[in-house]
Amino acid sequence: MNKVIGSKVKELRTQKKMTLKELSEKTNLSTGFLSQLERGLTSIATDSLLSIAEALEVELSYFFSSAKRKERVIQRSYEREVYNIDNCLYVNYVLSNSINDKTMLPRLIEILPNSSDEELSSFHHEGEEFIYVLEGILTLFINNERQNLYPGDCAHIDSKVCHNFTNYTNKITKILIVSIPNHLNDTK
Repeated sequence: MNKVIGSKVKELRTQKKMTLKELSEKTNLSTGFLSQLERGLTSIATDSLLSIAEALEVELSYFFSSAKRKERVIQRSYEREVYNIDNCLYVNYVLSNSINDKTMLPRLIEILPNSSDEELSSFHHEGEEFIYVLEGILTLFINNERQNLYPGDCAHIDSKVCHNFTNYTNKITKILIVSIPNHLNDTK
């Protein structure tokens, strides 16, 4: 895995005509470490890889995608990989091996406890979303109206409506969310 990630980092960096020193400056990782990473001689922490992904303007999942897996229809639970971590609170897993040619985006999201008193900003976009609570209590905001959803509860919303969700409890909340359109689909 280290060699695969390292070669993808090097390939992207050279495509963007970026030197190791420039990547080092953008990520606060040493040039020596980056050189070892590109040669597959060291492993990397997820947060450091996320810094590299941001500097190279790709999603974190880019480094874990595999052509063999994308051809497979079935994804085993042990094959599931983190594709994104938002605001250190939302751990996103894509529930498909062939997401780039699909219309809908199925995800499992683990929402860590949020004890912040900051007001949660809502967002809206094209499409629709289906949310199903697997575990914990989800606090869902739709047009600034707050609803608590419990395991087995679900919501199907027009994504043009202002919405957001969080977890105000002290335990992880897990949800299944299916979105249309698939914003990870770069083939359409």
